[in-house]
Amino acid sequence: MSSKRLHPARSTLALAILAALSGGASFGAFAADAATEPAVAPVVVKAERTQTSQGYGAATANIGGKGDVPLKEIPQSVTVVTRDRMDDQNMVRLEDLARRTTGMLVLANDQGRSSIVVRGFELDSYLIDGLPAPLSSIYGTQPDLYIFDRVEVLRGPAGLYNGAGEPGGTVNLARKRALKDFGINGSLSLGSWDTRRIEADVTGSLNADGSVRGRAVAAYQQKESWVDVNQNENSVVYSTLEFDLTPRTTLSLSVTGAQSNVTPFNGLPTTATGQLLDVDRSTFIGADWNRFSNDSTEGFAELVHRLDAGGELKASARYVDRSVDFKYAYAGSATNAQGNVSRTAIAREYEEKSLAADAHWSQPFTLWGLKQNFVAGIDYRKYDQTTLSGAANPAGTTNVYTPTYNWPEPNIALTSRTYVDPHQYGVYGNLRIKPWQPLTLIAGARVSWYESTTTNLVNNTSTKVVINNQFTPYAGVVYDLTDNWSAYTSYTTIFQPQTSLTQSGQTIDPREGNNIEAGVKGEHFGGLLNSQVSVYRLRDKNRAVAVPSTAYFVANGEAEVKGAEAELSGRLLPGWEASIGYAYTQTEYISGSAGQAGTAYSTYTPRNSVNLFTRYDFLNGPLQGAYVGGGVRGMSSFYTLSGAVRIEQESYSVVDALVGYKFSPKVDLSLTINNLLDKKYYQRVGGTTVFNFYGEPRSLWLKTAVKF
Repeated sequence: MSSKRLHPARSTLALAILAALSGGASFGAFAADAATEPAVAPVVVKAERTQTSQGYGAATANIGGKGDVPLKEIPQSVTVVTRDRMDDQNMVRLEDLARRTTGMLVLANDQGRSSIVVRGFELDSYLIDGLPAPLSSIYGTQPDLYIFDRVEVLRGPAGLYNGAGEPGGTVNLARKRALKDFGINGSLSLGSWDTRRIEADVTGSLNADGSVRGRAVAAYQQKESWVDVNQNENSVVYSTLEFDLTPRTTLSLSVTGAQSNVTPFNGLPTTATGQLLDVDRSTFIGADWNRFSNDSTEGFAELVHRLDAGGELKASARYVDRSVDFKYAYAGSATNAQGNVSRTAIAREYEEKSLAADAHWSQPFTLWGLKQNFVAGIDYRKYDQTTLSGAANPAGTTNVYTPTYNWPEPNIALTSRTYVDPHQYGVYGNLRIKPWQPLTLIAGARVSWYESTTTNLVNNTSTKVVINNQFTPYAGVVYDLTDNWSAYTSYTTIFQPQTSLTQSGQTIDPREGNNIEAGVKGEHFGGLLNSQVSVYRLRDKNRAVAVPSTAYFVANGEAEVKGAEAELSGRLLPGWEASIGYAYTQTEYISGSAGQAGTAYSTYTPRNSVNLFTRYDFLNGPLQGAYVGGGVRGMSSFYTLSGAVRIEQESYSVVDALVGYKFSPKVDLSLTINNLLDKKYYQRVGGTTVFNFYGEPRSLWLKTAVKF
């Protein structure tokens, strides 16, 4: 068990805020009892939720435009994962959600340190209420999901409002807001491998008329792993205040503190020929002194003024200060015939400060007797990132069949020192026009200015990337087939700066991603059930290609991703919620280095993937109060290439189950079983030395819910 615990100041602050909002002693007694009774069943107390998070269906999303837009009027593939579904499937970190969402893929690592891939491209940022910050697997920047009401996933380029980024898509996490009505939401959960998680959420008015509201949220989790030595501990404290400055103007302020402490595991090696090891899933290759810590503080401010006819003026800013420190060892070679591997280790210190700001005007208006809308805005973001790193090779070898963990800990000098300061600002506009009732035409454009300087702090040499007047167009058409069905097509774009140099010493042009998509969307039962089917072709151009026999590059590589996606989410019948998704993805190099054309671009992206989860509540009869649920996650085969060596995982599927009983509207007991059939498989394959991870064996999660 790790000796590290939740930071005392944060723990005290969380309990103090929660106690104050709930009236003092009652919550304090609840928290004290929870802390001293780890053997009892976990307790969950649910507060009031917003309309968008009831059940598995959501009628609108903010990610497709500035302001809530009906899903069937957004001409791209969008999935909204509600608070109810996150709770039912025990989604703790963003990767837990990605594993269970259509068109998304997780390249597994320690919880919170996995890579998230959409349509063949790894996400490099995420949004909170529309404002970005870097998403980095090695630095463990994934947020805890408990502080969010819902998560919106947009697949395909999102350059109109984001500027630079990867073309696969983006995610937007909507913060829990302070509510007028008093409510408490807390949980105490127990799971396999000594998993313990406590959550607390209190909200309510702070004055008589409800014009000042507060909310405080805290979560702490400690868990071992099915892998020996590997363990993970994280905490988050979030508090927010909302002030109605006038009947039309609201100021929202929030502060979030988060901390993670991990004993890292870098995965298993393979044989020199790429054969995956058939060893116990608990096998750990690393040292008992492995360590990783991430500490972040985030501030958020938002001012909204509501205009006539549903328009709004909004200005918001988000600031994150993050510190990461790690040192860990892992296999440094493939296994030999006896199962021995060499050892290697890395150490790194990373400091990051990120600022994002946005101001925009959204305004509906009437033309030709129909409702139209336009959005115009400006945004800015800046990152300051300092990285100190080094590596070493601990003496000796270890054996994958009888591993030892008392490796000698080397002194690692942080000899590589780099500072990077990317910043970007842009102006954007979007116009939605209905020339006649069934048809909506959407046209948007953005102009961005980007600059980044990478400085070697050892010799003070620098490389600068400057991009001026980068034009990012957006176009879409939505046609209402009926009141419940719409057809759409869209052309969306994005750009991504590159640092490779041409022969003249200039940085090469940025990559440019564009996506052509068409589909059909349905909205049923007033938005309680949503459906969508889409086909798309995504191209990523200007990829850096090395010039043979030189140190230079040219921007003439191109990759293509083609596919189809289908999804149904929400309420099928009273008491029956479901989320069903299928994705077909084919990736290919169109051009690139010698021999690349015609080969797969993202080999680790399976051609076919399925995600299904459903819950049924018995509303009447002798089983009234009981509920059952379950799901299947499956994917076709995938592989990676380590040099010329191919490492492959065959297709697999995993079954989950849920059973529970509501003793009353206030008391709820449930049991979740993940990987019910205890399927043994590799959820990620990487190289011959590292990044080969078994999937989670059968595990249990027990939860009791109490609402008052």
